[in-house]
Amino acid sequence: MTDRLEAALGHTFANRELLGAALTHRSYASEDPAAVDYERLEFLGDAVLQLAVTEHLYADYAEMPEGQMAKLRAAVVNEEVLAEVALRLDVGPYLRVGKGEEVTGGREKTSILSDVVEALLGAVYLDAGFDVAAEITLRHVAGEIDQRAHAPGGEDFKTRLQETLAKKGTKPDYRVSDEGPDHDKVFHAEVTVEGRLIGSGSGTSKKAAEQAAAEKALRTGT
Repeated sequence: MTDRLEAALGHTFANRELLGAALTHRSYASEDPAAVDYERLEFLGDAVLQLAVTEHLYADYAEMPEGQMAKLRAAVVNEEVLAEVALRLDVGPYLRVGKGEEVTGGREKTSILSDVVEALLGAVYLDAGFDVAAEITLRHVAGEIDQRAHAPGGEDFKTRLQETLAKKGTKPDYRVSDEGPDHDKVFHAEVTVEGRLIGSGSGTSKKAAEQAAAEKALRTGT
């Protein structure tokens, strides 16, 4: 039942109970006393995520100052980025949520989706160890790290474009489309100003595509 999710994640669980717990919201556990929710796994997964990203920054960006590494890590290890990872994995249909949470759209809530990604990483760590968990972590967030790391001045391209256009009294508008299967989507973004196309780009997430489009706009002298 979870084969597609595990394939998208990049890990097949030996301990199925860990996977089940990682996908169980506390609202479901409150209705089913036998169920275990993901909160402890989320706590563990947050530490795995932080360390995996920190090691990647330390090893791959040897010249980057500590302050910039901390800023970059914070920009990647956050709710918005993790929720995008969850959407790419198509986690929503596999979540176990309570009746009330189901009615209020819990499967699509950014806060829940990001928590589940951390819980899954915690579950992978317990199931296969840190090396595997770190590899899977970077498989899903390294692109975001590298995208931001190569932005001039350590800033992301969207912020720079926003600031550039604000000086001219205008602002950018983004339109994003996607193609491909749920576990391997490619996103395409176009950025316009007052209806005029100024840049386009693609990426493995909505955010990465928008960053690529903003970078193109900046390089063309917008």
